[in-house]
Amino acid sequence: MKVQKKAAINLFYIPAIVLFLVFVIYPFLHGIRISFTNWNGYSQTMKFVGIDNYVRLFQDANVRTALVNTLVYGIASTIIQNVLGLAYALFLNTKFKGRSIVRTVIYMPVMIAPLIMGYIMYFLFQYDGGALNDIIMLLGHEPVDLLVNSSAAIAIIVMVNSLQFVGVSMVIYLAGLQNVPNMYYEAAMLDGASSWQRFKHITFPLLMPAISSSTILNLIGGLKLFDLVMALTSGGPGFTTHSLSTLVTNQYFSAQSAGYASAIGIFAFLLIMVVSNVVMKFFDKREVDV
Repeated sequence: MKVQKKAAINLFYIPAIVLFLVFVIYPFLHGIRISFTNWNGYSQTMKFVGIDNYVRLFQDANVRTALVNTLVYGIASTIIQNVLGLAYALFLNTKFKGRSIVRTVIYMPVMIAPLIMGYIMYFLFQYDGGALNDIIMLLGHEPVDLLVNSSAAIAIIVMVNSLQFVGVSMVIYLAGLQNVPNMYYEAAMLDGASSWQRFKHITFPLLMPAISSSTILNLIGGLKLFDLVMALTSGGPGFTTHSLSTLVTNQYFSAQSAGYASAIGIFAFLLIMVVSNVVMKFFDKREVDV
């Protein structure tokens, strides 16, 4: 009876496996095949070019720029989201009136599609008619075109991405704080430990599983950032704010170089896989069992 039940349960895996094979594995393998060709994205024919696309990739200055930007988007967003998320969680873990409202307000941007958030922020920061420049002109100053300055545009993208998804980190840390036994704090207070000492020696080590989960999620999200970049700058000015994800789109549709775009996509996938696995192993060694 138990064997039959187990077999019946396993049958329910089949639809999920089929969908995964059709929409994930097959496109990935097809993308690898295309990356070794000179396909332009619409022609009926394609020529095998070996590793030419990958050689070109490592020689392309635009790819190097996109790689640096991708790392900045991933690492900077992760740091900001984790620091702010932990601060919010520590604050909201205390009891005060309106706590549920504050939690909702902080988490609410997560429910907005990143592309929509990008366009909202574009109308805030754009040069002509942007809300920020309207305020600056009301104060008697000249408007500033922040999105044309690549450094400022990258900082804006990082800030917007961080503030939109900080609610995810907050929820993870709130869940982690709920699992820290109060008896540890009570014992520490009896020993005369300060608030900082309790945080350093109790809260932080026991939050390591939450820190690990939040870091991995935020890092992967930042490294594959696409929507905000397209909505705010479309990778401009020039190629200075492109991420690897947006550069794939640029090469596929604008440059009509699908083979090269596929090679960049495979490279981006490998980058995210390697970085996320290294970070996971780093945190696995530091997690503390309660």
